[in-house]
Amino acid sequence: MDTKTKMDRFFEPRSVAVIGASRHPKKIGHVIFRNFLEGKYNGRLFPINPNAETLFGIECHASVLDVKEAVDMAVITVPSEFVPETLEECGKKNVPAVIIISSGFREIGKIALENKLKAIAKKYGLRVIGTNCIGVYDPYSGVDTFFLPPYKLERPDKGSIAFISQSGALGSVVLDWMSMKDYTISKFISYGNATDVDESDLMEYLVTDDKTRVICAYFEGVNNGRKLFNIASRHSKTKPIIAIKGGVTSEGISAVSSHTGSLAGESDIYSAAFRQSGIIEAKTLEQVFDFARVLSTQPAPKGNKVQIITNGGGFGILTTDWIVKNQLKLARMTKKNRDVVRKACPSYASIKNPIDLTGDATVDRYAVAIQAALDDPNVDMIALITLFQIPTLTAEIVDVISEAARKSKKPIVVIAAGGRFTEVLKKSLEGNGVPCFSYPEKAAEALRALYEYGRAAGK
Repeated sequence: MDTKTKMDRFFEPRSVAVIGASRHPKKIGHVIFRNFLEGKYNGRLFPINPNAETLFGIECHASVLDVKEAVDMAVITVPSEFVPETLEECGKKNVPAVIIISSGFREIGKIALENKLKAIAKKYGLRVIGTNCIGVYDPYSGVDTFFLPPYKLERPDKGSIAFISQSGALGSVVLDWMSMKDYTISKFISYGNATDVDESDLMEYLVTDDKTRVICAYFEGVNNGRKLFNIASRHSKTKPIIAIKGGVTSEGISAVSSHTGSLAGESDIYSAAFRQSGIIEAKTLEQVFDFARVLSTQPAPKGNKVQIITNGGGFGILTTDWIVKNQLKLARMTKKNRDVVRKACPSYASIKNPIDLTGDATVDRYAVAIQAALDDPNVDMIALITLFQIPTLTAEIVDVISEAARKSKKPIVVIAAGGRFTEVLKKSLEGNGVPCFSYPEKAAEALRALYEYGRAAGK
């Protein structure tokens, strides 16, 4: 079995053995097995527990070697001292993909114990994710190796953004947050100590994944810097890669070594390597997903000229400032298209950049202004400010913006700040592939990232 096929088994296994599947509701093995059983996974399940006859009515086996059928993936949750023997049994069983959730290895100084696992994996040709991780979540196949129950940590729905995280805790919080915001995901992988499969292997795999349009990653340290650099250099122009580096201060670097046992390295070296290899560096977790939402939904612009359309003068001014601060330019629409907008607006509207449709703007005014900007050769991107609170603007604006974005070959982002009513409409727009922001600076930063990626990739 080749490496690609083995990696496939982490995400689309036909059968899964949970080794350490427990009858105790608070045990990790119990929660993981239950998530598979009660979730969307439709393959065969094998609980491995030598001290139980059945679990949820399913026959338990004392060892994975006792399973008569083939096992595509094993999830190991037993204490660290038993992991080498368990992994050896997986090798003898020809299990191609193994996720080791168990901790207590390199991150606490037990390097020899972890090296023993590396030797076993190499001996049998296993691909191993972990140790010290929460593993894989794939909403398409239903694979869910988290030991965090869904009622405490919600899972995002199917989408096109993949997320790799060296930290399981950070990744799990991000997923919960994504679910609350109705952001979607293609795959999530927590790889922990990178005993075998590392960030470079995962990145190379995700580049070939048809369901993934953008790859996001949280790194603490990198297992093989040259390998990552080469893979990113080859593929970053094909598929955007966004990364955030943990451990950028001396104190943070010290904390990294006690978390996943990684060597963090200097942040400026990472930043330089990211730039040279085409990886887009984010400075905050929120920025990771601001960039990802735009890069996964919007076409690359031909240039850096932005047309602002607003119904609030103050927001238009702030957006103007942030567009300029991000080295983008204000578009200058042709007189022909400005006249089209002017005819649809009252005399007190400002038909410049920003186009201010004023506080009594209607859906029709927005429709005319958006179309004029899309038709204008001097406009590369549109920053659309919609303050939904005004009484003249109905919820129909969501359909107008969504339809324009669907047909557009130019990127459109929406800036809308407000409370519950605003958030409901923003979620509808996000569901239709229109990225929304509460603050102008976030939108401007995302448009800059989109422009720079398109320019670097030659799109």
